[in-house]
Amino acid sequence: MSTTAAPARPLNSRGRVITASLVGTTIEFYDFYVYATAAVLVFPTLFFPTGNDTTALLASFAVFGAAMVARPVGAIVFGHLGDKKGRKTTLVISLLTMGIATFLIGTLPTFDSIGVAAPVLLLVLRLAQGFALGGEWSGAALVATENAPANKRAWYGTFPQLGAPIGFIIANGLFLTINAVLPHPEDSLLQSEAFLSWGWRIPFLFSAVMVIIGLWVRLKLVESEAFVTAEKKGAITKTPLATVFKFHWRQLVLGTFIMLATYVLFYLMTSFTLTYGTKAADADPAGLGIPYVHFVIMQIIGVIFFGLFTLISGPVADLIGRRRLLIGVSSLIVVFGLTFHLFLVPRADAAFTGGLVQAFLILGFTLMGVTFGPMGALLPELFPTNVRYTGSAIAYNVSSILGAALAPIVAVALWAQADGDTWLVGLYLSGAAVLTLVAVILSKETKDVDYGLASHEDVAAEPATVGKR
Repeated sequence: MSTTAAPARPLNSRGRVITASLVGTTIEFYDFYVYATAAVLVFPTLFFPTGNDTTALLASFAVFGAAMVARPVGAIVFGHLGDKKGRKTTLVISLLTMGIATFLIGTLPTFDSIGVAAPVLLLVLRLAQGFALGGEWSGAALVATENAPANKRAWYGTFPQLGAPIGFIIANGLFLTINAVLPHPEDSLLQSEAFLSWGWRIPFLFSAVMVIIGLWVRLKLVESEAFVTAEKKGAITKTPLATVFKFHWRQLVLGTFIMLATYVLFYLMTSFTLTYGTKAADADPAGLGIPYVHFVIMQIIGVIFFGLFTLISGPVADLIGRRRLLIGVSSLIVVFGLTFHLFLVPRADAAFTGGLVQAFLILGFTLMGVTFGPMGALLPELFPTNVRYTGSAIAYNVSSILGAALAPIVAVALWAQADGDTWLVGLYLSGAAVLTLVAVILSKETKDVDYGLASHEDVAAEPATVGKR
């Protein structure tokens, strides 16, 4: 009888890993997009009736950005739990927190009903959303990459990233459907009284169904081999946050700025373009005057390219390396930011204007896919197993403050400063991309880093060839 042991099966099957990482982030990003859409369409009117459209919009975006401030707090808390107790528990808690907060937003009374308490409650729930998302992304990325073959980490890491475009399509598709079912009596492309009264609540309430599905998938997960090995070696640290800042501060800083251009581009292509594209041409500041329904459909077309190039970026990053790919795409984002004025200036021919805007959205979302896809592998690869959750989560979410929290507010302010022109907004994106490019150039290639390294002692003991440029 042969005594040769059969190869050990992975702790989690490939299908389970992909589904758990994809479903969870799809739900999380769906919840975030639902708020982002409502922040443009209904919240300025229902929660911030200031009497000035621009002020109301800025107030709505300020609450939107407040969630980004809460994300690093969530990153610290969930990172601590994830590095000490394991990835599965934190993923379940973060998903529940996000789902409950989103559902409750759908039940909130408006300013007309309870006055200033309405925006205050909205802010509290928005902070809860941000807190939850602070732990969600890193946990999903770790589930994907810690269960991936060594030469396919970037490919596996694209699946949690794919949740962003899928969540966008579901959220905005649902808003479009509701808008079509509850049409305005004079113009079906405008929001009806029914939509403003109760229709906007449906996407928030619907999140409960998606959370139940996500929980069912995630509860079937078991811990990754990398985390189990770190536990067996006694490498689990009591203070992941202190360990990250003491031994991995450089990776933390670089990771934060590596994500910066991705965040700025992401929120300019979603929130700001929706605002600018649908704002009336005779408003102050002036927009393009494209009907909401038309513009969202144009965005969804662009987001299809976002999803496609997110998937493509994974195998490419596994083949040529994360660093080389990101240097190339960051350079292209710099150029793209300088071209805003060419694409987003109203033309005499409305069809020509629409064609240019569609090309702009496709280009921007394509670049978004290429830069966002590799992050699912790159940021976790910067850190050893015992602080991987904390380190990647903090880098990812501190970058959200510098990029995503400020981007919509800065963009609207620059748009108003330029009297309705967008060239300053594009310059802002190019500046962020330059900072990212510098961070990528200063970083090392992580494609061949040993992902099984349990602690900083293991990293220090590695041969100098590992992680070379």
